[in-house]
Amino acid sequence: MDAMGYETGKLLVVESDEALREHIVAVLSDAGYEVSTDYREGMKAVFALEPDAVVLGADPPQLDCCDLLSEIKGSEHTRNIRVVMLSPGGSTERTRGLDLGADDVLSLPFDSHELLSRIRSQLRNKSIADEFGKRLRFAEENRNATQQVVTAVNEERRTLRIGVLATVAVLIVAGLTFFFFYRRGQEQNTRVYAAITRLQTGVLTQQRLMERSRQAVAGAEPGPAQASDSQKLQLQRKSEDLRSQIATNKTDDTSALQDQLTTVEGRLQKLETEGQVAQTIIQTYEPSVCLVHVVLGFRDHTSGLRLHYAGVTSSGDPTTDEHNNPLVSLSGIGPEVHMDVFGTGFLASASGEILTNHHVAEPWWQNDDLKEMLDQGVEPEITEMTAYFPGVPHGIAINTEKISSTADVAVLRANVSDLGIKQIALADHPHSAVSGNPVVLLGYPTALDAILARAGAATLQSIATTSKGDPQQVMEELARRHLIRPIATQGHIGDVLQDKIVYDAQTTSGGSGGPLFNNEGKVIGINFAMVREFGGSNFAIPVAFGKSLLKP
Repeated sequence: MDAMGYETGKLLVVESDEALREHIVAVLSDAGYEVSTDYREGMKAVFALEPDAVVLGADPPQLDCCDLLSEIKGSEHTRNIRVVMLSPGGSTERTRGLDLGADDVLSLPFDSHELLSRIRSQLRNKSIADEFGKRLRFAEENRNATQQVVTAVNEERRTLRIGVLATVAVLIVAGLTFFFFYRRGQEQNTRVYAAITRLQTGVLTQQRLMERSRQAVAGAEPGPAQASDSQKLQLQRKSEDLRSQIATNKTDDTSALQDQLTTVEGRLQKLETEGQVAQTIIQTYEPSVCLVHVVLGFRDHTSGLRLHYAGVTSSGDPTTDEHNNPLVSLSGIGPEVHMDVFGTGFLASASGEILTNHHVAEPWWQNDDLKEMLDQGVEPEITEMTAYFPGVPHGIAINTEKISSTADVAVLRANVSDLGIKQIALADHPHSAVSGNPVVLLGYPTALDAILARAGAATLQSIATTSKGDPQQVMEELARRHLIRPIATQGHIGDVLQDKIVYDAQTTSGGSGGPLFNNEGKVIGINFAMVREFGGSNFAIPVAFGKSLLKP
């Protein structure tokens, strides 16, 4: 069988139920396969037809009596024939079928598209195994022929003998190498789809969009404006209460009450001043802070092949194993496996340079989850990187220009020359960050979820319909509707170290790469980490590390 002719192979259907048998034959025949149902003579029929795969029906009580399956897998001449079993029941019955030696098991009733996908996958595996067998036989034939030649030649032709033996060695090594890659391809699913399940987000159906929006709204903490207003209201009430006590108090406690009032009024004044500064920063620089969307693909380190889903169901979802893990393969016929990663960046120069984190520009950097895939020889690579600026109705393609060797900082570049986006001012003094001083952080914490939380149900339904669930199209729709804008949080600097600034303005994943402003409206740091167990404290890289990358 041609290695690429997965829909021209010969199939044998073994099913006692006439209606089910006819349905299976119709599905396979329509797909272009040569199908036979003549299995009355058992293994004789198998030897006569020499099918590439057998579709075998089985009832759970009869699984232990599947003599034909055992005979096929027990014979040297037929063991490479792929057996796909159709079994009523759930995971227990499917597991029993696999234990008996079936190459794949589908539950009844089956989906026609899924059956064809599983058949194609098994025929690919058989093609690889057949090719491997041919290469081993070829190596063995050459070895035998070489032994005869070596026996015939005399001692004076020792050089020729060594040369021929060397050729045989190369052939054997080649055969073993092919076997290694075959086994490696077979085991690829087992090694990586646990990681894929955790990491890839997949399509965003209307239901998932709505659910993520509800979760984001339910889990949202009070914003900075709400927190500030609540604190301000408490201080105002405290001030009024103290004034009332002072006005009616006839004792010597008036002085103490006056001191308390002075303290409260001072805190109120400071809060109002900080609020005005924050509002100015937000109004000035919000349009310059972008949401960075990175799409990762995965490539096999040795072969260079990209990781695909093994197949898709009729609904467009990836086919899965009995544990509901997506089946992935280097030779899969489904779409490429992609992972969507979000972060924050900000325009730092008029020429289109964007400052962000190293781990945003290269999401696999110091990422323990992705390390599992790296250890298995699957390399992540960026297939697309896009920046979404507030007010710009479309994404802008960006690329990585520089990465710091000393800090979690990177420079991206985009063409923003005609967009009128203002570059953000960077602090130019080493003492611009001072412990205790107020700060403002702009960014996209929780990324897509936070944006969805601000959109209404009707908008989400429209986006889900228009985008058909593709994450990139979802982002484009959000940009077109001007729904992408950063979140601002306020706080104070806790400590200033040589390589980091500690502060308490709230943020979370997705906020990485966001600009941290001082009360002069200049960026003093680039947000890069948070430490929840330490009172919600967060870390920023001093902006000097970013400025050094911006130099020509």
